[in-house]
Amino acid sequence: MTDRAPLSILDLSPFGEGSTPGQGLRDTIELARVAERLGYRRFWLAEHHLNPGVAGAAPHVLLAAIAAATERIRIGTAATIIGNYAALQVVEASGVVAALHPGRLDLGIGRSGSSGAAATPPPVAGAARVVDGLLLPAAKPFAFDAARFTAQARLLRRAAGDADRFEQDVLDILALIAGGYAAPEGVPIHATPAEGQDIQVWLHGSTAGISAELAGRLGLPFGANYHVAGSFVLDAVDAYRRAFRPGALDEPRVIVSADVLVADTASEAERLGRGYAEWVHSIRAGQGAIAYPRPEDALVEPFEPDLLDVVADRLDTRFVGDPDAVAERLATLQRVTAADELLVTTIAHDPRDRVRSFELLAEVWGLDAAAERPLEAARS
Repeated sequence: MTDRAPLSILDLSPFGEGSTPGQGLRDTIELARVAERLGYRRFWLAEHHLNPGVAGAAPHVLLAAIAAATERIRIGTAATIIGNYAALQVVEASGVVAALHPGRLDLGIGRSGSSGAAATPPPVAGAARVVDGLLLPAAKPFAFDAARFTAQARLLRRAAGDADRFEQDVLDILALIAGGYAAPEGVPIHATPAEGQDIQVWLHGSTAGISAELAGRLGLPFGANYHVAGSFVLDAVDAYRRAFRPGALDEPRVIVSADVLVADTASEAERLGRGYAEWVHSIRAGQGAIAYPRPEDALVEPFEPDLLDVVADRLDTRFVGDPDAVAERLATLQRVTAADELLVTTIAHDPRDRVRSFELLAEVWGLDAAAERPLEAARS
């Protein structure tokens, strides 16, 4: 049997109906403490803007609070959307956290949408298929609210062509951290306090596109996205491994994401999972993620078949159930993708149910908090 990969957590700072953004942020900080206690390897934050039910809009700010509230778990972003910033801004923000909490920071970088003005729907995959027990769903196009995304792009000062600068932005970030940046103006540039800090840079991607290829070519670790774009996860991982050349790493390193919800029984997990279809649909309909519905308020069959079809790929690739059932599906994901690590995210109305889900998963997966201590801590 293949050894089980380390588990890490991706959090969005969601909050449920009746809660507040502030509580969602406090819940994230508390969850990071729990993750460290349970033995999860990393605690990463996503970046989402203008979502009514998600408070994770400024991950670099929140990282500082999480770092101060924990002692040894690795922390980072998955991903910093590079088109929303200048490379120097990302490096300096990361450098502050890395300087205060050495040896713990992962800077995950994601590519912006191709137009820079609106999010780009995923490509359309063919029919759903199962590969060695892993479902690769059929991805179907869905309509974006063009006016909303145009407004978001304007507020973030995005512009057409942002995505075309992705490779140069990544190279600039690496050079600024390493201290080898060469300014076109010929003046010396030193990105204090980031220069020389131990910051591990990851690239994240959903398809076999530039992110996977660039991560491989630069010898960086790569994050592949099963929980949102499961149709293309194997293509993305294969593209990364084919392109890999030794660089920051001697060998490829892949982390693969999954959306999970674990409860003591399968029926309880299914009950707590109610509302997920509405939540995902709110994202894909363009209004942004809503506050997660209460299970008792969520409709058992929330949409007409044509609307439910819009979110079917997310429903079919979410791992919901008792601990053994979810662990089995995660083991399949690890085996089929040959992932070195798995990155799990959990959404529920009550933050206590999210904590319980991570506790049950840690137990069944066999996580060991002592094994996840950094080398410096283990020696002390």
